[in-house]
Amino acid sequence: MFNEKDIYLNLQGRLVSAGFEHGAKLRAEVLSREYDCSASTIREALFRLSTLGLVKFQEQRGFRVPERSPEKLMELTHMRVLLEGEGTVLSIHKGGVAWEARLTAAHHQLSHIEKRIHTTDDPTDLVPIWFNAEREFHQTLISACGSETLKELHAKVYAQFRQQLMVADRQFDFISDNIQHHAEILAAAVSGDEGLTRQKIHDHLARHLTGNTLQV
Repeated sequence: MFNEKDIYLNLQGRLVSAGFEHGAKLRAEVLSREYDCSASTIREALFRLSTLGLVKFQEQRGFRVPERSPEKLMELTHMRVLLEGEGTVLSIHKGGVAWEARLTAAHHQLSHIEKRIHTTDDPTDLVPIWFNAEREFHQTLISACGSETLKELHAKVYAQFRQQLMVADRQFDFISDNIQHHAEILAAAVSGDEGLTRQKIHDHLARHLTGNTLQV
């Protein structure tokens, strides 16, 4: 039996990794049977997830998974470029060797997984591991920025960004570029080059600024 925290985290994970289809209705009564809990517990979790933008709620219509939107993806990408660029530069100033070590470790894990994906014909089993490792690397970039507001906003933007791409990203046609981009971001950050770091973060996300990457 799931506890409330597990239900919330499990639903959050499913909402950003194609566990539910875009536009799908989320019925508390149905999910309560799946999680062996009360419908009110499910509704509370869905309300919390709606504050992250991962669930849409309307009176009389209930809860739904947001639709895919090129315009939304463009907005979220722009915000990621701004937040990660600023957050990483602040981390360069404040993080020191401890931050560099955490970032290097997060990149090592991500690079290993992405190289495995690059060389396998069926990466299905690696998808959830990649989702977690990719999030951890980008969150570690800004982890020493000293601003809880920036980190909280980034977490919200990142989750919505990942949800928009949860179907398209499973194609992994971008993985060879990702391997190079993440290595370049790491190198720029640990070298302390602020301008290059901002540029490499922009370059990594630039393909999403048109919204065209939603097409699969």
